[in-house]
Amino acid sequence: MKKITVCLLFLVFLFMAALANAATPLKSPDKSGGYNKISVPLVKVARLDGVISPVAAEFVDNAIKDASKSNAEALVIMLDTPGGLESSMRKIVKAILASPVPVITYVAPSGARAASAGTFIFFASPVAAMAPGTNIGAAHPVGMGGANITGVMAKKVENDAAAFIRSLADRYGRNADWAEDAVRKSVSISEEDAVKMHVADIAADNLPDLLKEVDGRQVLTAVGMVILHTKNAHVEYIEPGARLRILSVITDPNIAYVLMLLGIIGIFFELSNPGLILPGVIGGISLILAFYAFSTLPVNYAGFLLIFLGIVMFVAEIKIPSYGMLTLGGVISLLLGSLMLIDSSSPYMRISLKVLLPSVLVISGFFFILVRVGLKSRRYGHTTGGESLVGMAAQARTDIPAGGEGDVFLQGAHWRAVSEDQISAGENVRVLEVTGLRLKVGKR
Repeated sequence: MKKITVCLLFLVFLFMAALANAATPLKSPDKSGGYNKISVPLVKVARLDGVISPVAAEFVDNAIKDASKSNAEALVIMLDTPGGLESSMRKIVKAILASPVPVITYVAPSGARAASAGTFIFFASPVAAMAPGTNIGAAHPVGMGGANITGVMAKKVENDAAAFIRSLADRYGRNADWAEDAVRKSVSISEEDAVKMHVADIAADNLPDLLKEVDGRQVLTAVGMVILHTKNAHVEYIEPGARLRILSVITDPNIAYVLMLLGIIGIFFELSNPGLILPGVIGGISLILAFYAFSTLPVNYAGFLLIFLGIVMFVAEIKIPSYGMLTLGGVISLLLGSLMLIDSSSPYMRISLKVLLPSVLVISGFFFILVRVGLKSRRYGHTTGGESLVGMAAQARTDIPAGGEGDVFLQGAHWRAVSEDQISAGENVRVLEVTGLRLKVGKR
């Protein structure tokens, strides 16, 4: 039980390390103080920072609903993304196009980008702004794993994406030709060029500057043309909430990977030691959460099977000694499976080596220790119970007739013994068998 607890603690530690290493895509500063709802206009701000995922799509949808209920003048989406899932991007675009509240997408702070799926979100917004030192573009569609799509399907996907982004650019009078090039040629430009080429509407140094720039601007929303009144507006940040924060963390590849290992090890220990309960509970919950995360990630299930095979090899080594061959195979299988698990060429979608390598080492080391303990116990045979007495020397305290009973002295205790040989008192004998509290002995 101590070994199981130590292993689970190691994996929990790795989970915490992965948590610290994870990039959470939903972040917001603290809300500011109160305001006069009658005289001061309200602007809501939601920060979308990271991969465009189902969690990000839900966050944006909730932010638009929140801004609408609050009668906000506008919703500012502060965007910094390397891209993400096409399905999640389309949900965000639909939510923006259906919003009664004007949405201002602001690529910020300096150093931020609106790449790939972020470019579509940018063009879908009634107002598109960028901070100094930011860039936009590189929106060519790729496969689920980050690889290029080939053949007829590539043309279909590319044409569909190009037509989609052109329609978004035309809706607000932006540079549709450049938008199409961002899809077909993966071009990318800075904020300065974006304004010059009518890709972005405004270049603003910061949020207050942005709100001054858009004040009095007439924009198209789902309910028609609206004039923005954002100068000196009270700014209120929208928090993603505990549920979305948790889901955002779980869908990080590093967290999903550690959860999967926790799940497999927990289930293994529960099946090996029925009744422990704790490993089974932790393993079951972790495995379900890992499967949820994998449903939003580009998972290569060959990698998952290699990881499972590695665990099976470790277990088999305990049962079938192979002089280390199964253990070596398990380490190789676990390492290759971990490297293959997330099938993506994008760094933000891969498992960090800082999480992967310690996890493989901890799991391999733990099973290596179990194998050594198992082999050592086999070498020394039984050390407890009745079986451990077989073969030991004892001394007869009374005469034992052939086929009869008598007393023998063994390890500081008197035992009743039977023998097929005639044994005299004081004669040394050997234990042949143990049945309950009776020994079967024979001459040495």
